[in-house]
Amino acid sequence: MIRLPLLDEHAPDRFPDPHTALVEPNGLLAFGGDLSPQRLRWAYAHGIFPWFNEGDPILWWSPDPRCVFHTDQLRPNRSLRRAMAGTAWQITVNQAFHKVMEACAAPRPDQAGTWISPAMIDAYSALHDMGCAHSVEVWDDSRLIGGIYGVAIGRLFCGESMFSACSGGSKVALCVLAALLRKWNFPLIDAQVSNPHLLSLGAEEIPRSTFLQHVAVLTSASFDQQRWLCLPAIPANRLLDDSDLSDWG
Repeated sequence: MIRLPLLDEHAPDRFPDPHTALVEPNGLLAFGGDLSPQRLRWAYAHGIFPWFNEGDPILWWSPDPRCVFHTDQLRPNRSLRRAMAGTAWQITVNQAFHKVMEACAAPRPDQAGTWISPAMIDAYSALHDMGCAHSVEVWDDSRLIGGIYGVAIGRLFCGESMFSACSGGSKVALCVLAALLRKWNFPLIDAQVSNPHLLSLGAEEIPRSTFLQHVAVLTSASFDQQRWLCLPAIPANRLLDDSDLSDWG
């Protein structure tokens, strides 16, 4: 029988120590509470995230090992650069956060369902309105063809989900996000739980203890979140090269 701590819905800053999470299922830490912005911010600032199916109790996780991208290593490969050279795709930031979440929540051929429920969309949209959650969008004319969203605390970016409606759309969004974060001295993108696709893109697994050490340092680092709000739309093929990021502060 699994015994889990029940979170106090009136105490958004009270979680068990992530090191006490279960081994099986890997990283399950607690249940209950709510998805308030205050609780979500506190959770991410301590290496914890919610993940549950619609209709189930809210479950909180901190798996070991942790899947991460190093922004200084996440760069477009030669084939992606070639593919992008002839496109007219445009990149925006924080211009369609809700649409990106809805696209990430849409049914996929390889998945039985989605964990991005309407309650999750509402919760992260509230974080976005507070300036704590952000999205990168890829457009082909007026069509949204790729995107990624996540939560930024200090200089740590916690990726939540990405989607592609056109070949390469999600890879471009991820590489552009990494280039922007690299420019701003964000060394990591938290990818939470590994899978073959993430590993094929360059993610790696690190011990939870190491990840939590990074979290403590990066989330306490100062960063002006207003910098996310003043980025103009730019052609995607420019942003695949760090030298072309001069228009982004």
